[in-house]
Amino acid sequence: MSVHPSLKLRGIGRKRSVLSRGERLKLLLAAGMWAEDKPVFGLPKTDPIKIKLHK
Repeated sequence: MSVHPSLKLRGIGRKRSVLSRGERLKLLLAAGMWAEDKPVFGLPKTDPIKIKLHK
């Protein structure tokens, strides 16, 4: 299965507006908003990952 063109990173510094379910779960686990025994459906919304550029 291929990745939709809108989800691909095009160059450095472009921010993705959509996170995969696995990425959202990692963020929620780090914030303490999700536990392993909870279902993976109906997750709360999260902010996109911000990429810092080093010049």
